[in-house]
Amino acid sequence: MVFYILVFIIILSLLIFVHEFGHFYAAKKSGIRVDEFGFGFPPRIFGIKRGETIYSLNLFPVGGFVKIYGEGGEGRNDDRSFSSKSTLTRAAVLSAGVIMNLVLAVVLLSIGYSIGLPQSIEDTAVNVKSAEVKIVSVSHNSPAEKAGIATGDSIIQLRKEDDKLNVTKVEQVQEFVNKYKGEEVIVTIKRGDNILEKKLIPRENPPQNQGAMGVGLTRVGTVFYPIHKAIFMGIKETINLIYIIFSVLVKIFVELITTGKLIGEIAGPVGIFVITEKAAKLGFIYLLQLTAFISINLAIINILPFPALDGGRLLFLIIEKIKGKPVSERAEKIAHSIGFAILIILMIIVTYRDILRFF
Repeated sequence: MVFYILVFIIILSLLIFVHEFGHFYAAKKSGIRVDEFGFGFPPRIFGIKRGETIYSLNLFPVGGFVKIYGEGGEGRNDDRSFSSKSTLTRAAVLSAGVIMNLVLAVVLLSIGYSIGLPQSIEDTAVNVKSAEVKIVSVSHNSPAEKAGIATGDSIIQLRKEDDKLNVTKVEQVQEFVNKYKGEEVIVTIKRGDNILEKKLIPRENPPQNQGAMGVGLTRVGTVFYPIHKAIFMGIKETINLIYIIFSVLVKIFVELITTGKLIGEIAGPVGIFVITEKAAKLGFIYLLQLTAFISINLAIINILPFPALDGGRLLFLIIEKIKGKPVSERAEKIAHSIGFAILIILMIIVTYRDILRFF
């Protein structure tokens, strides 16, 4: 358990640190004074001052932070202040954290594709190694359920007396099962490190939308590419995940607004820890994939136009541009405080749901 907690902290720290480094780098490049760039959260253990910036190591090793002069509205007449810069420059600094999280996702997925990423594939897919047919669903009261076959099992062999088939494709399973409907077959499955044999009789007339065994199947394999194509695939997969995650978030917010309920797709720190533990048990490449996925999540959530988030601060910049003058510091601070309080309340609710779900 200690090892998985450590892995979780390392991943979370990396994601937040990269995000804050984006703000730090953009501010420096824009000529804005950065007072402190810290790894972890205070209290400070020690700090080293280089130029005008303190680089600090802090007690709680989760992520980091950056203190940018003028971010609170002070120093509007000081050229080194954030608040004195143009709308475009401030927008660039505020967006840099999100951009860095997306860049990190591209890098991680590109590395993954160069060494091999596990994913669902077609039977005709190329550049694949270690392909297997995995069970993604088991219908209630089906032959598979009665035989003790479970979601997550991999079918490695089918046998009917002397007719033996080593399985690597979904089509092979479908053809073999259709051939022996109504007759007992032996299904050899892999469950973790264990190899098990299950006996079942495929149904001749299964219920609508169910197969003869009553399982949903997908072919899973490790997909790999040469480095130049791996980078392209990393970018492509990042864009695809942005669309998927954004669509899910829209669904969550619509459900929350219309019904007042949080649907099951959302997870808080506890849920992410449980998922991280499962990924760590599967291996490094799964952790790499998960880290990229969480990094994209973090980017999308932060860019939402909600007070206390980067997107909320960008929203105030847009209002300022439209009005031709800044929103009052007091009004902006109140909005961000309320937004932060709402986020904390949501986090508590999600964490409570995670605890009930996983423990």
